[in-house]
Amino acid sequence: MIENRNGTPVDPVPFLVVSGLGVALSFSFGPIYVMEFGASLPFSLSVAGLVALGTAAAAYHRYVWTARPELRGEVPADVRLGRLLYGMIVGFFVVVALALPLVAGGL
Repeated sequence: MIENRNGTPVDPVPFLVVSGLGVALSFSFGPIYVMEFGASLPFSLSVAGLVALGTAAAAYHRYVWTARPELRGEVPADVRLGRLLYGMIVGFFVVVALALPLVAGGL
């Protein structure tokens, strides 16, 4: 377990999931987008790395540093399912929006 700013143990899984997704998305789409503007591959990988680092820093601040586990309670199943479905729909449209300029540019 890792600790928040108050020294209370915090579950690291949400931080690791969000950071991992940030790294995956930034290195999947970032270099291609930056190279479309005429940048070199090393520069575009550096930009993707900075975006991934920023995502990890924001996730650490949100899910570890300022986390307050004593306020947590059980969330009803219907609310969790609704959030999951909403998140899946938003995630789908984010990926489509990220891929659209690349597909449209190749047509």
